[in-house]
Amino acid sequence: MLERADRILDAAGELLLRHGYRKVTVDDIASRAEVGKGTVYLHWRTKNELFEALMLRESIELVEEWCALMRQDPANVRPHRFARMAFLSMCRRPLLRAMLTTDLDLLGKLAHHPMRSHDLLAAERFHLVGEKYALLRTDVPHLAYTMAAAQVGFYVLDGTETADSSLDLESRADALAFTVRETFEPAEQPSPEVLAAAATEFITIFSALIPPYRQWIYD
Repeated sequence: MLERADRILDAAGELLLRHGYRKVTVDDIASRAEVGKGTVYLHWRTKNELFEALMLRESIELVEEWCALMRQDPANVRPHRFARMAFLSMCRRPLLRAMLTTDLDLLGKLAHHPMRSHDLLAAERFHLVGEKYALLRTDVPHLAYTMAAAQVGFYVLDGTETADSSLDLESRADALAFTVRETFEPAEQPSPEVLAAAATEFITIFSALIPPYRQWIYD
């Protein structure tokens, strides 16, 4: 059952990127996945639920990647390191990048997926842990909003749209990391012990996202 569901989601993702949400039908997806239309509805009641499941599966892969990178090197919890890591991984996943930048042409009504409130709670906890371990400055007004606003610009503005059209993805990620480091982090370097403790809490927060995502996709 899970293998079949994933095959349908693979087909949906391919067609979504090629044609956009509004133009893709359940018939198209069933044909691409080589299953009957009724089989698709055994897994999800509507086209919208199917595509919501697709986005959440993408999110699981992203969260698992982040957790693995933080286990590999706890220093990745530092805001500028995490911003760079997240930027690269998001930009390599066009569906999630479209979600972040609210690309209505591609996503249609999917731009407001059902787990958004869960995601926002995790983001709030992320900032609280950053403050707890002194990874973030305390003198920035409306810190969470200001950081989000500063970072979204790097996703929205493509390198070819700037005066320096030669900026590749790695260079843009480096520029984002520099901006976060200089603007939002204190001058003091956190100790390895602090980084390890913070990484453990961050991994716990991110790992908590996965069970409700899986339940939405496959139950």
